[in-house]
Amino acid sequence: MGYIIPKIMDRSHLQKLLREYKQGIKKEEEILSSLRNFSYESLGFATVDHHRTLRQGFPEVILCEGKTSAQIASIAKAIAKEGNPLLATRASAKDFKAIKKVVPKAHFHESARAVTANEPEEDGENKKQILVVTAGTSDIPVAEEAILTARMMRQHVETLFDVGVAGIHRLLTQSTKLQHADVIIVVAGMDGALPSVVGGLVSVPVIAVPTSAGYGASFQGLAPLLTMLNSCSAGITVVNIDNGFGAGFAASLITKRKV
Repeated sequence: MGYIIPKIMDRSHLQKLLREYKQGIKKEEEILSSLRNFSYESLGFATVDHHRTLRQGFPEVILCEGKTSAQIASIAKAIAKEGNPLLATRASAKDFKAIKKVVPKAHFHESARAVTANEPEEDGENKKQILVVTAGTSDIPVAEEAILTARMMRQHVETLFDVGVAGIHRLLTQSTKLQHADVIIVVAGMDGALPSVVGGLVSVPVIAVPTSAGYGASFQGLAPLLTMLNSCSAGITVVNIDNGFGAGFAASLITKRKV
């Protein structure tokens, strides 16, 4: 059985904050700032951060790798209670079955290797767009993780798959799609050259994701990672190998910013 631990706030402190807000002594933003580290839930083997939404705009995300299915299910139950959005990455079919028992509304996204529940609707007021581009079809699973992450954060996402440098005309004919994007995620393995090409064509942030797709000398994604880190195109940010989640999260934070 989990339990809630007030990390900083106790009842008297909370009552004091509410009184100060009611009396106009403290502004709303000051109250929210005071609540940012309010509570977490201990499960013994994990400590679920229930106020991450307040701090970062999205609940804690479960990385399933390295955890047992039973542990994953317990964490998922704690996060998804009261209708909160749930995202579990690097999940197996076995993990999904365990989650489904305690979160009946859970869905398994096989290509993205992810489980979701209580999926939020797209933010209709945010007109910004994330475009996810892949060099090859083998890069799509990592791209799907990025897409799913961004959509769970209520972002509008478009896709452009299999337009790598081996057939660069496929990318160049999509210039309209590239120009309409506010942030572009480029997912590539092999030589990892595509982000540099895209970065040279657009004036928006480009997030490069190296993948482990490739032959022996790609070193499980190290070769495209180094290519992307050494890109001569300005405005490119690089995340870790196969880190679609990190790219989707970062892109969402960018598009959620109000100009």
